[in-house]
Formats: sequence, C-alpha cells, structure tokens
Amino acid sequence: MFWLITAKNRLELILITCALSCSVYTSGSMVANAKPYEIAVLQALDKVTARVFTLKAITGTVESFGKLEVVVRHCDKRPPEEPPETAAFLEISEVRDGKAKVNLFSGWMFASSPALSALEHPVYDIWVLDCIKPKD
Repeated sequence: MFWLITAKNRLELILITCALSCSVYTSGSMVANAKPYEIAVLQALDKVTARVFTLKAITGTVESFGKLEVVVRHCDKRPPEEPPETAAFLEISEVRDGKAKVNLFSGWMFASSPALSALEHPVYDIWVLDCIKPKD
C-alpha cells in the first residue's frame, strides 16, 4: 500500500488545502479589505444546562463565561460589498478552583466556519457571530 491515510495525514492535507485556497483567494485583485472593529459579538453555549448566551466583548478586555475567561485581541469584518466574513482572534482560558489558569484556545475564529477553528471543551462552546462598533 503506497498511501495510508491516517488522522495526522488528513489534518495535514486539510491544512495544505486551506493554505493554498487562502493564498489564491487573497492574491491579486481579490484582497479582502477587512476593517477592524472594537467589539466582538460571541455566542456561548453551556452544554450542561443547554443555555445559550450572547457576549459582547470589547477588544483587550476579559469577559467571563462560566469558568472561562475570553479575551478578544482583534476583530475584523469585511465591508458589505465583499463576500461576508467576520473573524476574531481569541484567547480563551479556564479558571480552576485552587489551580493555575489553563489556556484552552488561542487563535482566529471565523463566523462563516465555526468548526474550522473551534474551542474544544466538554462543557462550553464559544463561537464568533459579528464584529461591531460601539454606539456613541
């Protein structure tokens, strides 16, 4: 057998495919003109109680949800004339009683593809909905 596909190989193939498609998409005249926003709108699910919460997290501040602490470092949104996409760079950690904080996630989450880069936690799910500007 010349080709044995393992889980690691599948992940590598997916990452290579994503990298190639992203480089093709962002080359030339198709460069996305995403604009930074100050507030990320996140949806959070507590899997134990089946309750869904909407969080509005200001960039650079700590938002708490259950035992999680969420920090939004950056939030981008494309203008309406381009294909819709909202992305936020999140840092998510878990505060445990009497123990040090555990970093669970650090990276970009995309509103159009929440499973592409997701928080893996047995109790909580968090995903990006939108980026907004504060109302004056």
